[in-house]
Amino acid sequence: MKCIALIGYMCVGKTTIGKALARHLGIGFYDLDWYIEHRFRRKITDIFAEEGEGKFRDMEQRMLHEVAEFEDIVLSCGGGTPTWGDNMDFLRQTTETVYLKATPETILAHLQMARGNRPLLAGKSEAELDAYVRTQLAEREPYYAQAKHTIDISILDTHQKISDVVAHINAQLTTEKPTLQKSQ
Repeated sequence: MKCIALIGYMCVGKTTIGKALARHLGIGFYDLDWYIEHRFRRKITDIFAEEGEGKFRDMEQRMLHEVAEFEDIVLSCGGGTPTWGDNMDFLRQTTETVYLKATPETILAHLQMARGNRPLLAGKSEAELDAYVRTQLAEREPYYAQAKHTIDISILDTHQKISDVVAHINAQLTTEKPTLQKSQ
């Protein structure tokens, strides 16, 4: 089975949904950021701090081209991954792309829980964070919208909501790919 790549803004739930979807389908799960950290033995925050976003995005692109060609996996991509270089074209050609779409309000609610781990958000006030998310989401939306499938999500604060999103993704994928079914 082709790699299933989850894309969308930071903190929409790509890793949470990705793990649950992979379990549901009985296949492997990869988080692109974790893959990069493992391969280079460095934290993403350290790469950003020491080398800047441009160097990180080049590294991310190389690793995306490596891992997205794996079969039988769900891949959680970073929020900026589809916007760099040829990444979105590559993803569309080699993977089954799923855009996890969330409102700015949902993203901001999720960010409140994970803000300390986001290098691009360090030191921003609530108003600055709100403006940043809305502006960046608007800039990235044209890339995200190129995904083959779009799933609207709400705040993922219960196991039932996560299960519902996984079921919705599986339903979209099985409509076109009958081989994607829950492993028993």
